[in-house]
Parts: sequence; C-alpha cells; structure tokens
Amino acid sequence: KRKNNMDKVDIIDASFMLSCAKFSQVPQNEEIPEIAFLGRSNVGKSSLLNSLVHRKGLAKSSSTPGKTRLINYFNVIFRYAGEKYKTYFVDLPGFGYAKVAKSIKHDWEKNLTDYVSQRTQIKIFIHLIDCRHPHLDIDTSVSEFLFQHVRENQIILQIFTKIDKLNQKEQSALRHEFPNAMTVSSSKKRGTYKINKVIYDILTANDDED
Repeated sequence: KRKNNMDKVDIIDASFMLSCAKFSQVPQNEEIPEIAFLGRSNVGKSSLLNSLVHRKGLAKSSSTPGKTRLINYFNVIFRYAGEKYKTYFVDLPGFGYAKVAKSIKHDWEKNLTDYVSQRTQIKIFIHLIDCRHPHLDIDTSVSEFLFQHVRENQIILQIFTKIDKLNQKEQSALRHEFPNAMTVSSSKKRGTYKINKVIYDILTANDDED
C-alpha cells in the first residue's frame, strides 16, 4: 500500500538565521520551540544537521575540530499532512577539544552552560555521541549536566552517530546497552527520517492535548 507523501513528516525548508558569539546575543523568542544539538568536536553534528534538513552545506563543519565557537540558529519548517510547523535548530559549539586555548575554552563553555541551563525555549536537547566511543568521560559529564538542568517540559534525546562504522554484532550490543538511544548514519542516510519524526512528535504532542 503506497503512502501519500503528504502524510510523511518531512522538513521542507531550512535556512541560516544568525550566529551568536555570546549567550547574551541569542534572539528574543517567546513562541518558537528550539532544538539544541550538542556533541563533542568531530562527532558529525554538521553532517547530521545537513542530512535532517536535506541541505548539503547549511551547517558548516570546521576543518579544525573545536574551532567553531558560535551558537548557530537555523529556521526549520516541518510539514505533516499538509500542516506546517516552525522550529529553530540550534547548533551549539563542539565541546571537549584539547587544542583550544584555556581562556577561550572557559568563555565558550560558560556560553554553553548559560544556554543549556537558562534557555527555557529549548524543547529538545539532542546529545550526539560517536558510536565507536560510547563511554567517554566528557559525554558522561554532559549527560549528567543535562539531567541536572532539564526542566519538566524538556526532553533529552541521545543519538549515536556514524553507526555504519560498527558491524551488526557491535550495533546490537550498543542498542542493548542503550535501549532508549537512537542511531544514525548521515553518510548512509540511515535513521534521519526517524529522528525528524520523533522531533516532530515531541514538538506537537502538547498541541494534541490543547
């Protein structure tokens, strides 16, 4: 039975909005929900963002891991069953890269901390983890930090990237250890539709209750 494409959750438009060097520069926003993407440097965050929105060069990855220190905002339009829904994807600076000068690292991590702990407009935190390194201290710390600061109306999604780098046995073991996490391969386009659907379902859940 063929499904009508109109009944499929999809992102039909995405555009760069602005970059913020400091938390104090983030846009005033009362109504539009934000999806915050976090991950250590080189986890494949830009690749995933581009895959989700079907735009190759929208999110720029730096050739030097850890160099991008800006909070980048993107306008994103979902469509489902003919209805459109607007949100912001927020690409946060990669964390945990040793070659960044200490003074810069301090300012940068303060911006991240302020954004995560104070930004009430965030509806979903997406914590990206390289599937080949699921137990790094930095990711454990970030998970603990998120759980400490998350509000009742905010959701944390844990997504393992680069899943194509593991064989079937390794993938099964990962899913068994982290049953609530999702997996994705941006290069193979595996898992991206499911992520978009989960994001959309979370964003619109309250609409159904009203």
